[in-house]
Amino acid sequence: MPQTLNPDQLKEIFKSAIIELIRDNRKEVSEFLAEIIEDVAMEQAIAEGETTELVSRESIFQLLELI
Repeated sequence: MPQTLNPDQLKEIFKSAIIELIRDNRKEVSEFLAEIIEDVAMEQAIAEGETTELVSRESIFQLLELI
């Protein structure tokens, strides 16, 4: 007869598996999280850009020349 796990046991198993996954794949997990953060920032920038006034191309290039 198969043994059943209670919710706390299952939670601990998942927690251990996730910690092991992160430890064993630190670089990949780090890159993955960085991509998520970049995607969220891009979505926010796009949403903000949709609600701000338009700027001419010339204005942008003038600002870039100052940098």
